[in-house]
Amino acid sequence: MKKARIEIIPLIDVVFFLLATFVLFTLSLNKIQAVPLNLPVANPNPSSKPDEDSVTLQVSDQGTCYWNKELITIQEIRPRLNQYKTQVPTPRVLIAGDDKARFGTAVLALDEVRKAGIEQVSVETVVRGTGK
Repeated sequence: MKKARIEIIPLIDVVFFLLATFVLFTLSLNKIQAVPLNLPVANPNPSSKPDEDSVTLQVSDQGTCYWNKELITIQEIRPRLNQYKTQVPTPRVLIAGDDKARFGTAVLALDEVRKAGIEQVSVETVVRGTGK
């Protein structure tokens, strides 16, 4: 009489098949949710100059700011923004920072622009030198 033996290789095949089935099943349960975005379109002409009416507000690492390359203090931002808003029909502000500017100062400048009621605000993502 022959002794019965259990073959392990078909058992491994069945276990891998069940594992792959469960993995594919659990992946199909995840719903991919997305938020619709309207992304800005890049300017096709990179050599064009920015608007003459726009203002560049650069934040430096010293806690000071530059209003179109003119050194000002943080306390001067709000009066200048209010004056700028009365002079220009569609005020635009570009907030930039030098390579060591602190995030808190940039947020303070952005908050001052919001308090002034200026809606067209851009944040520059390219690092510039201080005061440039």
